Amino acid sequence: MRKLISALALSALSATGAFGQDANLAPPKPITLEETKTLMAHVVDDFIRPGYRTLSTSSSRLTNAMMELCSKPSDDTLAAARAAFEATAIDWARIEVVRVGPVIEENRFERILFYPDRKGTGLRQVQALLANPDESATSPVSLRDKSVAMQGLGALEFVLYGTGSEELLAKPDSFRCRYGLAVAGSVQRVATELSQIWDDPQGIQKDWKNPGPDSAAYRDQNEAVTGVLGILVHSAEALRDQRIESFYKGEDNNTFAKQALFWRSGLTFRMLTGNLMGVQALIDRSAIRDLLNDDQRSIVSSIDFVLKSLIRVSQNMEPNVEMAVSTEAERQKLDFLLLNTRDLILRLNDDLGGGLGLGAGFSFSDGD
Repeated sequence: MRKLISALALSALSATGAFGQDANLAPPKPITLEETKTLMAHVVDDFIRPGYRTLSTSSSRLTNAMMELCSKPSDDTLAAARAAFEATAIDWARIEVVRVGPVIEENRFERILFYPDRKGTGLRQVQALLANPDESATSPVSLRDKSVAMQGLGALEFVLYGTGSEELLAKPDSFRCRYGLAVAGSVQRVATELSQIWDDPQGIQKDWKNPGPDSAAYRDQNEAVTGVLGILVHSAEALRDQRIESFYKGEDNNTFAKQALFWRSGLTFRMLTGNLMGVQALIDRSAIRDLLNDDQRSIVSSIDFVLKSLIRVSQNMEPNVEMAVSTEAERQKLDFLLLNTRDLILRLNDDLGGGLGLGAGFSFSDGD
């Protein structure tokens, strides 16, 4: 198996080597304030705002689908609700890479998705609620006062796919369905809130687009560029640490399929693909490449190649995580994902960070 993994890895690395840098690169060019403002405008207007707007729309459709399921339970309405859940989850995966700003305030991030849940605390709370119905959990307003683990997509996945989900078809307006509807409404509320916050021209977008002494977000262009790079590096670390290593740490280690995100719905690898596409879209739409010297722009090309390789493999993974971790061919793909997500982090942190003039030894991992 190791030979096959090596072949996969070498295939990627040899191809990325085609973009390798010259040993005599020019030093990073100074980044002007105007260039930084252009970068931040692209980040806000071409990635963040469209991302939250899309999530708001898909979560609204999810709420409508859950309402239809509750009033007219059938195989068709259940399938429609599950499809709406999957669409919302994938839309979240793409904008989830933004782990700064309003989304981390007031527990908004966790209210949309509480994960990882290493001790299964959230799952036990949801199971206890379904076993002992509490009507206050059937309203998005009163649900807000309960544990964040009971308010987001993780809870709704259990409602739609977990043990006892057949109850959704037993009768109209079952407690399980009304609780699921409230969860969908809660996700929609937070998504809409985020979209509105970012769309306010006098709000956070103004601070992001105008780094300087008057900005509440970034005091100068260096802080702003570092902030964008930080989104990229931290999102790559999260997809390796939380989306892969939560259940698979390599062929010599034990596996924990049921700790994978959304293993019940078979969305584990689609979420990973969504995260990777989010990273790729942020790089593309921000035009961060324009801040590099001409002879350093191959850095972005090599990152893009690694991302495309990771996306291709993640899209071809066996959706059943139990099978993925117990089948040799699938484990080879998992090893490929592990190896190349580590490579992606280094290329973002070291290569792109260095190209942007953040200096030798710069590392988000070190907290510098």
